[in-house]
Amino acid sequence: MTATEPTERAGAVDSESATAPVGAGLARTALAGPEPQPAAPGATPPHTPPLISRAAAELVGTAGLVAVVVGSGIQATELTQDVGLQLLANSLATVFGLGVLITLLGPVSGAHFNPVVTLAEWWTARRGGPGVTLREVAVYVPAQAVGAIAGAVLADAMFGEPLVKWSTHDRSAGHLLLGEVVATAGLILLIFGLARTDRLRFAPVAVASYIGAAYWFTSSTSFANPAVTVGRAFSDTFAGIAPGSVPAFIGMQLVGAVVGLALVAVVFMRGRHMTKAGSENPARNQ
Repeated sequence: MTATEPTERAGAVDSESATAPVGAGLARTALAGPEPQPAAPGATPPHTPPLISRAAAELVGTAGLVAVVVGSGIQATELTQDVGLQLLANSLATVFGLGVLITLLGPVSGAHFNPVVTLAEWWTARRGGPGVTLREVAVYVPAQAVGAIAGAVLADAMFGEPLVKWSTHDRSAGHLLLGEVVATAGLILLIFGLARTDRLRFAPVAVASYIGAAYWFTSSTSFANPAVTVGRAFSDTFAGIAPGSVPAFIGMQLVGAVVGLALVAVVFMRGRHMTKAGSENPARNQ
């Protein structure tokens, strides 16, 4: 989201989340079935839209995700001083917003909204699975970053905050960085696990629900999204992150992505199947 979040796609920290996404996005796998399937991140549309349309969807989706995270955070702090209620309001807005964005834009670009999801897809494509090309990565990632910054600026504008004011919210503590590894690994495991089991139709609900849960069970409140992390540095509000904390957060998100892909390979390892002759043949393992 988009988390993702987001992420996204995309998480938040101390009392908010972005993703993930969301960061939010998925391996682009075609959905089978005689009738049209619900939109899902990663679902390859019957007729792939032009790259410029997909880039626009990633930019708009990531901007929308960050606007939801930052805007709901500002609104929550204006309505109550109770940090628990602030986090609840912020997380609920993110869950609903991310689910809508994935459903709307998934059929266009796959609704990644998150560089780690895009890079993970590229990695799986290199190994023979479905995913994006290096050219698409070079277009998606900048679009996500620009969208995240635009979303933060838009949220600030809507609430009369300075359009650009570097955040002073330090998030450099080690336990927060560990939280980002866990949050991002879980997001990647979920997304690519759904792809491996042909359940991408559940992605809008599943990814949004995961981000909502990760707000509460991770110490960092689950940013899980490098683009969203960068965007939130532009807002000195409830959802912000100090620029000095950004590199370490992004580094841990990349580590989390690697851990997540490793978990996918182990948990969803393809077993052996029987041939007509009754002998076992190893199924392809990715």
